[in-house]
Amino acid sequence: MEILLNDSIPITAWKDFLLRNKHSTPFQSYEFYCFVNSVRNLSAHAIAVIDSDLINALAVVTLQRECGLKGFFSRRAIIYGGPLINDNLALDILLKNINRLTKRRAIYTEIRNFSDYKKYNNIFDYGGYKIIPYLNFRISTSDYGRLIKSISASRLRQIKKAKKQNVRWKVADSINEVKAFYNILVNLYERKIRKPLFPLEFFENFFKSDLGKYLVVIYEDNIIGGIMCPILENRSIYEFYICGLDSEYKEQYPSVMATWAAIEYANQNNIALFDFMGAGKPDEAYGVREFKARFGGEQVEYGRFLKINNHILYNIGKIALKCWKLFKS
Repeated sequence: MEILLNDSIPITAWKDFLLRNKHSTPFQSYEFYCFVNSVRNLSAHAIAVIDSDLINALAVVTLQRECGLKGFFSRRAIIYGGPLINDNLALDILLKNINRLTKRRAIYTEIRNFSDYKKYNNIFDYGGYKIIPYLNFRISTSDYGRLIKSISASRLRQIKKAKKQNVRWKVADSINEVKAFYNILVNLYERKIRKPLFPLEFFENFFKSDLGKYLVVIYEDNIIGGIMCPILENRSIYEFYICGLDSEYKEQYPSVMATWAAIEYANQNNIALFDFMGAGKPDEAYGVREFKARFGGEQVEYGRFLKINNHILYNIGKIALKCWKLFKS
């Protein structure tokens, strides 16, 4: 088998492999690879395992860090959606090459699974990856009638109430609308989530790419919420970032309507699945999990894989993040 890296991977073969693999998401696409590399202080590396001119395994590894001094303690490799796999041997070779790439560049490597990799657990374990239980919700969006029936009665009332007040959603069609979305998101992260957030450039470049859509929630001609959604055409749509002015517009339910926008968009555009991209660890309280559960999706536990390359810096980074959250609170 042969290893190809980055731009040496034939684009046609890459796209064909994405099209026919059951683990495919937008996060393993050539477009995602290009998008990440368009943002300053971010980079993506693509690794493909080739056999007889066919791709048997592929991963897009994003290398992330914060700005300034804290960047040294926040160097991480994130593989969104997991790798694309055809067989066990190709996965073993792929993981060895991922480990070589990330060993000195990232304090840890985290693989965030959006499909079931359980039958490969022993190979990940052999490659040095610890299995971390992690929940998610997925909603089948093909059948509108079934979709409505699965939503909780209280959530459905909120959607109907918002619509009666002429709260609506639309696909964002300008950078100014993206900036309005980002301003709400920044406020949410500073006030409540208290985690680092990508710069505006990340969100602007996503808008300019072919990766997906922004759906913004409108009330009285003002943007009061929105959702950033990577899309795998005709297959799946994802909640990457979501926000809403919920305190300012309590009776209009901006975050509820932002989520509903993605679900309704999927139903209207022949996209069979909406993925929330995570609902926390099963043994930890997580208020957002209840919010997501009320949309009636299937709870799954695909977990995550974690490989720590530097335990000392990893523990220092965890302590630093806790201190940063306390400082921001």
